[in-house]
Amino acid sequence: MNTPLLQIQNVTISAKKERQLTPIVKNSSFTLHKNEILGIVGESGSGKSVTSLAVMGLLPKGILEVTEGTIEFEGKNIPSLSQKELRKVRGNAISMIFQEPMSSLNPSLKCGFQVEEILKEHTTLSQKKIKETVLSLFEKVKLPNPDKIYNRYPHEISGGQKQRVMIAMAVACKPKILIADEPTTALDVTVQKEIILLLKELQQETEMSIIFISHDLSLVSEIANRVLVMYKGEIVEQGEAQQIFENPEHLYTKALINSRPSLDVRLKRLPTIQDYLANKVDNTEIPPEQRKAEHNKLYNQAPLLEVVNVEKEYVSSAGLFGKDVKFKAVDDVSFTIYEGETLGLVGESGCGKSTLGNAILQLDKPTAGKILYRGTDLTKLSGTQLRELRKEIQIIFQDPYSSLNPRITVGKAILEPMEVHGLYKNNKERKEKVLEILNRVGLSEEHYNRYPHEFSGGQRQRIGIARTVALQPKLIVCDESVSALDISVQAQVLNLLNELKENFGFTYIFISHDLAVVKYMSDQVLVMNKGKIEEMNEADALYKHPQKEYTKKLIDAIPK
Repeated sequence: MNTPLLQIQNVTISAKKERQLTPIVKNSSFTLHKNEILGIVGESGSGKSVTSLAVMGLLPKGILEVTEGTIEFEGKNIPSLSQKELRKVRGNAISMIFQEPMSSLNPSLKCGFQVEEILKEHTTLSQKKIKETVLSLFEKVKLPNPDKIYNRYPHEISGGQKQRVMIAMAVACKPKILIADEPTTALDVTVQKEIILLLKELQQETEMSIIFISHDLSLVSEIANRVLVMYKGEIVEQGEAQQIFENPEHLYTKALINSRPSLDVRLKRLPTIQDYLANKVDNTEIPPEQRKAEHNKLYNQAPLLEVVNVEKEYVSSAGLFGKDVKFKAVDDVSFTIYEGETLGLVGESGCGKSTLGNAILQLDKPTAGKILYRGTDLTKLSGTQLRELRKEIQIIFQDPYSSLNPRITVGKAILEPMEVHGLYKNNKERKEKVLEILNRVGLSEEHYNRYPHEFSGGQRQRIGIARTVALQPKLIVCDESVSALDISVQAQVLNLLNELKENFGFTYIFISHDLAVVKYMSDQVLVMNKGKIEEMNEADALYKHPQKEYTKKLIDAIPK
């Protein structure tokens, strides 16, 4: 093959703390060739993003540094370049798209102006030519009405559009290398698919090379020519994409591929990395007939929850001449859920699924319709009556960190709601219960006195689940509660939710934009689009034979 465009040889990146150096990326070597897409896969803490920051010369000074090896780009070793030399390379020859466009775009500057700044920095074009270039870039990244978006601020456009502005900015100077770090993590499957296709098109047109970083192997399989897998700071496997996906050699790669729920079969338990490392993978399947029969039995009882013609309307003063505009986030939605059932709720961002969840929880009252819980209309209850019912209807949030008080130990955070609702005789008994629940969710007794910041994302999600379970609720709303987790941690949490459902007879409303996860978890699935129910059916039937075009589009967009 031709000379590599980028050559990383025996690179060790170390964290500096009190004159101590701790290696976090160890002895890494790989190459990137011209006109190639290289996928780097790994979970949080594997070293993939740190490696990309080192390539950009963006490692935070005094905190992380390249302590061994070289990162060569066009004959220059990036770690040894001065800031002035780095500025010439960065944004011009090597560019980067970050995971979270909202925090990478300046909220106080218009989108067009932000892309113009890059061109002013690296080219000698006139102002008129710069504006023309930005508008043509916006067209190239398929932004609707480029001249309108040119004059809009980041908060005025959608997540997918923000990501396109970031891509326009990254490719403005026709870089030789584009680093895309988790560029689609926060996006819906359909928008994710569009961004992947867009990156492929741009790559073919400009012949630039792309380093595509993700924790999602199935997503990387859709875009990369070659793949390298990172685990705990080391490259454990690398090779042609097809070879890695069809014949993975390392146990970790096998676990990453198989921890993701399959669309074809339903395993009783998802395999985790620990299962693979301990050689204890259980591939027991639940046959569709058995699942259907068990699900049908639930219908022999009165419904637990009935949602009848529910609407949620918002009024905005963003209309012409400041006139009020009414907007229905939830529009005439009705469905029934039985005790012991899991109802999956899917749809793209803005379809109304979280608003519906909040209406059921009475966190945001509906403007019309009835929500009957065991025959009682929740919308008619007083504050005191609702507080009484709170322990029966609970929520597991998407971001456990922001829902935990950083100043309270996790033991106290789980014990407090028990105290509020007067469960058990005294705090001694409550503490025993908390320790039992911590064990139940895969944590230990020593975690009782620790604070939220001392835990990983997956552990914090377990704490959130423990706190919800502590009240022995009947109905739990899981709102995107696994979407921020790594694939293997996600598998552990999904297994845990299913175990708890089996042991305690929980009923779940499972809200997510990840259709593979929803299919794995649900008995029936409700698809929402623009506030309305688009389609509702038994989970396997809905995926096998979707009736509506919108549902087909969602299912087609799932990375296979």
